[in-house]
Amino acid sequence: MSKIQHDQSLGLLLRSLLKKNALSMRKLSSLTGIDTATISRIINGKQQANLHHLKQFARYLNTPLEALIDPAGAASNNTENEVETGIHYSIDKIQEILKSFNTVDTNFTIERVEQELTKYKQYAQTDEGHSMICNNFQTKIEQVGSVGTFIDQLKQMYLEYRSEKTSAARRPILGSALLYFILPTDIIPDYVFPIGYLDDAIAVQLVMNQLKE
Repeated sequence: MSKIQHDQSLGLLLRSLLKKNALSMRKLSSLTGIDTATISRIINGKQQANLHHLKQFARYLNTPLEALIDPAGAASNNTENEVETGIHYSIDKIQEILKSFNTVDTNFTIERVEQELTKYKQYAQTDEGHSMICNNFQTKIEQVGSVGTFIDQLKQMYLEYRSEKTSAARRPILGSALLYFILPTDIIPDYVFPIGYLDDAIAVQLVMNQLKE
């Protein structure tokens, strides 16, 4: 999809979300701190939204950040989980974006995320790993400063991880997703726009699948 098509798709999605939430562009501007003229240009495809814009739109339009990052994907016939977690991104598409960042490892695979989760599952069973989760999760959530399905899922995982009722078998699995999110050694660095948190979302979905099994 071309940049123009992408911007137009985002504009249509934003118009729909404004209507759904009974908000005007001026009211959204007041909530987000983004100039009304900027919002108008983004909606009309005359300006590309950056990550800050998308995070603010996601927060105040009550929609997952991933849906705004790829509105064409969100509007397609993908399954609910694919839309919400961002797994509908193809590996080729992810690698194409990564190649634009010369300092980033472009060898992204789901298997690598699984390998990291296995490593963090073991780390979560150590005192150091446990302390890392308890002391740093809330801080990382505040740094992300966005709302979205996978963030909400991480919050629920954290509550279950800290619960005394959680079994010894489930806790390290939950801890693996939390550590993947907290630690800076992501396979896809968080600063890579627009997919910086995509591997975190994928890690969350993989862990949720493990817990179901």
